[in-house]
Amino acid sequence: MPLSMVKAGEPNVIKKVGGKSETKKFLENLGFVVGGLVTVISEINGSLIVNVKDSRVAIGKDMANKIFV
Repeated sequence: MPLSMVKAGEPNVIKKVGGKSETKKFLENLGFVVGGLVTVISEINGSLIVNVKDSRVAIGKDMANKIFV
């Protein structure tokens, strides 16, 4: 299921990162790699605040839809 559908506070393992190669590379540089843990902290105005690799990152819903857990 895409990251945008996950409940806040639950840690999830990243199964797949989709999108074009530039998008994948961008997300991987932020820490969204297959097998990594990601936790949604909150959702504000359509953006997700997520905890990944001990960092908090804000991503838009369109990006969150490309990350599958």
